[in-house]
Amino acid sequence: MNRTIRAILGAVLILIIAFSGITICQNVGGRLKVDITDQGLYTLSDGTKAILGKLNQPIKAKLYYAKTAAMKAPDQIQYFNNYYEFVRALMEEYVAVSHGKVELELIDPRPFSDEEEQAIRHGLQRFPITQEETFFFGLVVQTQFGVDKVIPFFSPDRHNFVEYDISFLIDTAITKQKKKIGVMSSLPVMGQDASDYMTRMMQMQGQQPEPPWTIVQQLRNKYEVETVATDVNEVNDVDILIVVHPKDLPERTQFAIDQFVLKGGRTIVCVDPHCISDRPQRNPMQMTVQNQNSSLDRLMRTWGLEMPANTFAGDRSLAMEASVNRNQRAEKIIGYLELGPKCFNDEHVITTDLNQVRVLFAGVLKEIDTQLKASQKPADPNQAAVEAGEKPAIQRTPLMMTTDKGNAWKVGSSFELMFPDPAKMMDNFIDGTQPVAMGYLVTGRFKSSFPQGIEVEVDAPKDPNSDEADEPTKTKKHITGLTEAKEDCAVVVFSDVDFISDQLAYANAFFGKMVVGDNSALLLNTVEELGGSGDLISIRSRGNFKRPFVVVDQIEQEAEKETADEMAVVNAQIDGFNQELQKLVSSAKDQDKQEVLGSDIIKKKRELELNIHDAQRRLRAIKEKRRERTDQLANKLELINMAAVPGVIMVVAVVLGVWRGARRRHYISHASDA
Repeated sequence: MNRTIRAILGAVLILIIAFSGITICQNVGGRLKVDITDQGLYTLSDGTKAILGKLNQPIKAKLYYAKTAAMKAPDQIQYFNNYYEFVRALMEEYVAVSHGKVELELIDPRPFSDEEEQAIRHGLQRFPITQEETFFFGLVVQTQFGVDKVIPFFSPDRHNFVEYDISFLIDTAITKQKKKIGVMSSLPVMGQDASDYMTRMMQMQGQQPEPPWTIVQQLRNKYEVETVATDVNEVNDVDILIVVHPKDLPERTQFAIDQFVLKGGRTIVCVDPHCISDRPQRNPMQMTVQNQNSSLDRLMRTWGLEMPANTFAGDRSLAMEASVNRNQRAEKIIGYLELGPKCFNDEHVITTDLNQVRVLFAGVLKEIDTQLKASQKPADPNQAAVEAGEKPAIQRTPLMMTTDKGNAWKVGSSFELMFPDPAKMMDNFIDGTQPVAMGYLVTGRFKSSFPQGIEVEVDAPKDPNSDEADEPTKTKKHITGLTEAKEDCAVVVFSDVDFISDQLAYANAFFGKMVVGDNSALLLNTVEELGGSGDLISIRSRGNFKRPFVVVDQIEQEAEKETADEMAVVNAQIDGFNQELQKLVSSAKDQDKQEVLGSDIIKKKRELELNIHDAQRRLRAIKEKRRERTDQLANKLELINMAAVPGVIMVVAVVLGVWRGARRRHYISHASDA
């Protein structure tokens, strides 16, 4: 066999081996995956794995993506190709972890096909590209019992929460019953009861009873909502408890809330140091005013939070204008804040999409340490747990806050807010240096606020030998409950009540109430978040995709420092030339037209314009110099990326060459010795 035939056979064998290796890797090694992303974007969280582990029925996931249509679309649509690959890879992880319970079907709906008709029937959002082609990108989860749950469209602004959205879809698809929400409030949030005596009297006088708050009507569109009395001994038969303005709640009711939380009941608490919606009946002849504050201090301390009395959150940059009285002009009120996107926790699903929430005299929530005894040194047990590699006992996540310039401000009593002076409050306010929190999500295994139980009054047992129909007598009874939670608890605390009232969250429109801002969305998001399973709550965002370019930022900051003085000088020269030019033009208007044309004013004006142009040119040069430093880094990184793979191959080749040379010399030396 000559050398040519051997070379051809060798090449053919190499191709066969390479093809076989690729096939084996695709079929066998496809299950072996390594997530090398910094934030584990392709690795499912423990909460998702727990949800998939509890599946007792098969689920079909249909991922609709108009891939063919996207190839004909503009660049804005083609961007979704990479996004689709990420979602598809994540869905494949769901299939792998579910051990066959989740079946994935990839669908490219073509025009006039059954797949396109199904996508439309499921309610997926469609975007026309041409007269025939339509773009789809959504997910449908189906169970064997006919339950369909849909993500109509994978919006780019939900990129951080793709796993949460998919897991929430699966979790709600296998939950058969409708969630039940209980509302406990000292205000007529649920409307006035038709059987109430005062309500009947109002109807007799031709007055209409107050309807439920609009937020309650919104909740009823998706959940069962019922009233929970403020004097109950226990809270049962509700999935989520919303406590609004808990004003002077009896101890037994607080104990009932405590036990509900410890048993795993999800709870939302809205407290307020001064609730405007709590309109008291004031006597103008008296200088006293009814308290409009509410709190759950005893329970909140157990959860690691406190809200100081008569203390409010303020921020000059967020203050809004309003009229205290009809006869007064609108002024900025330091307690009336409009929170913007930077005031929300963009790493949590409850608040990530919020843009505008208004609060009115919201309180200040502070984190406190409740795990230590008085005799112990003040230390943070959560921090100690983190240092030890353990999960903190209680995790407190701020949801909404002021800007860095926010601060707390106080009043001596509620009487000062009876006739507030906005200008005085604004003048007395002192800017702060760090945000002030007004909402928290608290999770973990809580301890009871009533470890020894409580004493309650009950009807004394009646003497069976007595024939008298006496009124039942009362007696004391000691009741106990859980002293510590058996599973993770979840509580959301807001330091404002007015933000969900019709006054702030809605506006009157021709067809009824109209949503204003994201006030209602904040509460609905919270209910939706807590309405999932405990495993769902533990799912955090897939990491912040807006990863900071630390090196680039540092280079830009250094360049700005180096050129700051030079830019300031040039800008000052431009301002001086402009002022001189304006003076010259104004003086020219006072003179006769012929005199202006014949004088040196025109020459001076042209000279100033040339100076301004030259200064602007130098300013552009400075900015270009700053940009070049960043471009140099980009070129360096591009060069490194281009040279990385060839460099590795070259290093491997050199090492193999040296190793083979050493082996050859070793073989020759041994052969010569023989």
